[in-house]
Amino acid sequence: MKTTFISSYNTNQSVRTHLMKMQAELIKVEREVVTGRVADAGLELGSRTGQSISMQRDVQRLNTLIDSNALATSRLEATQLGLQSLSDHAQKYLSIMTAASSGAVEASISISEASTTITTITSVLNSAMNGENLFAGVNTDVKPINDFAPGSAARTAMEAAFVTHFGFAHTAPAASGIDKASMETFLTTVIEPQFMGADWTANWSNATDETITARITLSETTSASVSANHDGIRRLMMSAATVAVFMEGNLNGNATQALMEHSASQAGQSISALGEVQAQTGIVEQRITTASERLQMQINIFEGKISDLEGVDAYEASTRVSTLLSQIETAYTLTSRIRQLSLVRYLP
Repeated sequence: MKTTFISSYNTNQSVRTHLMKMQAELIKVEREVVTGRVADAGLELGSRTGQSISMQRDVQRLNTLIDSNALATSRLEATQLGLQSLSDHAQKYLSIMTAASSGAVEASISISEASTTITTITSVLNSAMNGENLFAGVNTDVKPINDFAPGSAARTAMEAAFVTHFGFAHTAPAASGIDKASMETFLTTVIEPQFMGADWTANWSNATDETITARITLSETTSASVSANHDGIRRLMMSAATVAVFMEGNLNGNATQALMEHSASQAGQSISALGEVQAQTGIVEQRITTASERLQMQINIFEGKISDLEGVDAYEASTRVSTLLSQIETAYTLTSRIRQLSLVRYLP
């Protein structure tokens, strides 16, 4: 009969090593239960790992575009609110100017309404979102519209144009001799070019004609802003500024009527132009929404393919967790009993 030695130490160490392996395996399986994917894609997929990584990268790019589209949509929604505010105020201003052209509104009321309109336009156009000016074109860090006050470049240019054209200031007594035809000629040939031409960007606006371009899909871009240089905005500002400046002068009734009729005409054209840009902005919003929906569909397809490659059976993984927990508990119990083994207990 052969006698062999049994070492409780070696047995204990063997159980301990096996226990550590089971604990490492438990961490791996628990991660798979939580994520629904294999813990080590490289180990499980082998040569197909690159395919999975490529699709995950595509998903990240598409998610980035969706986030960018959300920002563009927020910017356009704020822009729409600003345009609606301008349109509403233009409607109100037009009704007052129409009444003023027939003599039903006092001059002081017309001047006050014109000044309020200029303040409203300036406030709306200089509004910002997330630190970016909405109507500044690509110059989002620059205030789009300069203030219109005595001594400002815009007001000084209008007053100087009057003096150059007529030979005297609009506040001079001689201004009362200006007839309707002369006033109409001045407004259409001198004042309109100041607002519709290069003088607008020299005296009034710091915005660019170029608007922000947003990439809404991997192959599609669109304009995602409205510039303060839009014709509708220029005409509304011209309509209000001419009344605010020249109504303070000594114009007679005929010249005043020409001024009011011109102001009402410009306000009406502004309303039409603002309506068009609102419609265009709404179309862009819809394009972005549709693009985001398509991007989400692509993401769902990619994620489905990734799941096919890396996905694990949730039931099987949960079963493995339960089995490992049971085995670990048994190992702990066995280790505890081995540690209790001692020859001292058997010595007399």
